[in-house]
Amino acid sequence: MKADIIFEGGGVKAIGFVGAVCALEQNGYKWGKVAGSSAGAIIASLIAAGYNGKDLKNIMMNIDYTKFIGKGRYLSLPFRILNIILRKGLYSGDYIENFVEELLETKHKTKFKDVSLNGESNLKIIAADVTQKKLLILPDDIKDYGIDPMEFKISTAVRMSVGIPFYFRPVYIKYNGVNNYIVDGGILSNFPVWIFDVEGVPRWPTFGLKFEKSEKGYSNRDDNFISYVLDLAECIIETYDEKYISDKDMIRTISIPTLNVKTTDFNISKEKSMKLFEAGYKTAEEFFTRWNFRKYVDKHRK
Repeated sequence: MKADIIFEGGGVKAIGFVGAVCALEQNGYKWGKVAGSSAGAIIASLIAAGYNGKDLKNIMMNIDYTKFIGKGRYLSLPFRILNIILRKGLYSGDYIENFVEELLETKHKTKFKDVSLNGESNLKIIAADVTQKKLLILPDDIKDYGIDPMEFKISTAVRMSVGIPFYFRPVYIKYNGVNNYIVDGGILSNFPVWIFDVEGVPRWPTFGLKFEKSEKGYSNRDDNFISYVLDLAECIIETYDEKYISDKDMIRTISIPTLNVKTTDFNISKEKSMKLFEAGYKTAEEFFTRWNFRKYVDKHRK
């Protein structure tokens, strides 16, 4: 059976999504449309390009997340503050874009036209334009900046979406003389489970994959300005959609335990990553003991 799938942002926790994807695929699902915000955009883009759950497990289990922030992690506190003030972010984020681009090149699907049918992309990525103060659904909304959506690079859209404010520098697009700063879509919609909804009865299910709210409600960083700013960014991204998820959306949502891993735990061990993968797999398996597409349609879509 086909299904559409939406991935929440989750930073280094994204391996939990991969566990759920593996379970879904083993239950016979193949993917129609895919969407994601922030780290979920990475997973969504790779699925759209043709990677399956097993491929993703191999990729995600071998990521060195410290490369995502590069040498910037060694900067002293004054230089970190200077980076935020002058460059609007601690780390460049270039490694993430290059990492995604290389994986997409392997599948020969680097632009949105490569994952589109009849001019409509099967991949949607969420970002936010803080200059124009609006949500962006990419590639569709990139036309507002004079760019052809079908020629837009998927890796650039992913880089926009993973731009956690203050962690990574925003991507900027100069259009009509204005610098538009694009950042993590999670500040406006970290869980766009609504994105493929249609009027009436859907052809097939849409599943949402998200993380449960962390049990740890405090920062594990130092009590200084940088820690405050970074905790603020994580708070906005991780909690924005939480109270707005309706009953009909929760029924089709697989909520994965975080195991108290933070979005920006770039030093996560392989052992912890494997536990997150297993948590995602187990949660998806449990989901199928109660999921029934026909009952969902009868109750919520007719």
